[in-house]
Amino acid sequence: MSIYTVTQLNQEMKLLLETHPNFRNVFVRGEISNFKLHTSGHCYFSLKDRDAAISCVMFRSDAQRLRFRPENGLSVIVRGRISAYPKTGQVQLYAADLVPDGAGALSLQFEQLKEKLYREGLFDPSHKKELPLYPNTIAIVTSPTGAAVHDMIRILRRRFPCAEVLIYPALVQGADAPASLMSALLRADRDARADVLIVGRGGGSVEDLWAFNDEGLARTIYALETPVVSAVGHEPDVTIADFVADVRAATPSAAAELVTPDCDELRQMIDSDSERSALALRRMLEKQKERLSHAQRALSVHTPERQIAELRRALAEKAHRLHQSQSHALDNRREQTNREKKRLDQAAERFVQQRSSAFASRVAVLQSLSPLRVLARGYTAAFDESGHAVTSVQSLSEGERLSLRFHDGSANMTVDQIEKTRIE
Repeated sequence: MSIYTVTQLNQEMKLLLETHPNFRNVFVRGEISNFKLHTSGHCYFSLKDRDAAISCVMFRSDAQRLRFRPENGLSVIVRGRISAYPKTGQVQLYAADLVPDGAGALSLQFEQLKEKLYREGLFDPSHKKELPLYPNTIAIVTSPTGAAVHDMIRILRRRFPCAEVLIYPALVQGADAPASLMSALLRADRDARADVLIVGRGGGSVEDLWAFNDEGLARTIYALETPVVSAVGHEPDVTIADFVADVRAATPSAAAELVTPDCDELRQMIDSDSERSALALRRMLEKQKERLSHAQRALSVHTPERQIAELRRALAEKAHRLHQSQSHALDNRREQTNREKKRLDQAAERFVQQRSSAFASRVAVLQSLSPLRVLARGYTAAFDESGHAVTSVQSLSEGERLSLRFHDGSANMTVDQIEKTRIE
């Protein structure tokens, strides 16, 4: 009997599990629990059903290929191998692939990708570009052999035949379709010949349309400079390309109608505009004619000759009124002057009389006070040689010559003797 060490036993278990043909490539259905994404990129979780559980490991190289995000409670089918971990002897399922279980697998993948791109802002309306009203060139990225492309070309030629239509062939179904669609879109955008791009295909199953749910295709559409219209399948069909495109059309035929105006409608609009313009022009002409007639009538009444005559009459009337006003003013001024002159004459006469009377009075006073009147009464006045009046004998000296003034003349004399009178 052999006795194993723990390490030997675990190694033996690992070897038996890995060499068993049924455990090399096994498929196991169960529910994910205790899911953990390690910083290394490895995934650790348990796969359980109602009665049991098994530990699972998915290494980073395999986890990077997953097209959905594993979550607790999600029912999945795991493909992998059974082995044991030598350090603990724990039996583990090493997962190589992981897919959602049941019909909801694609739907789950779709919803998870939609949520991821939404969080990144690829569906943000602010990024959406407006479609041109009158495109000169329209590019279609689709299968050149499908019915959808023929429907679009027919509608485009009927609605807007002046626009050029370019076809960029691409696969629209299968594993190689996303890469083919991305290449065609990038080529059309790089050529910069088209004003708008239509990408899509006709109807089909979810699997047929799955190429338009590719993450790489969504990011390519988001990065294009040319406005993009997504036209995949029929009205109920919704793809990731619809969310990221600038405009979603329910069908390829609807896309052709969205990117072009209708020539018939344009003609009707032009005819209607022409009629409105003609009517407006006629109304404007009639209004201008009416204004012209009114102006002519007004001009006939207000001709330059008539205006000059009116001005002359007005000027003559003003001149006459001015003359009358001046004559009246002169008469008033003359009358006022005469009144003023008469008043001044009277005032002057009164003034002369008053002044004459006053002067006579003053003359009489002056005459009564005149020294000559005193001299006439027998008095004389003495003056020295300098002409100064002699008022006292104190200023005289013997031999001094004096001049005596009488009322009727003067005489010279010499002082022989001075007698001073004592006044008490």
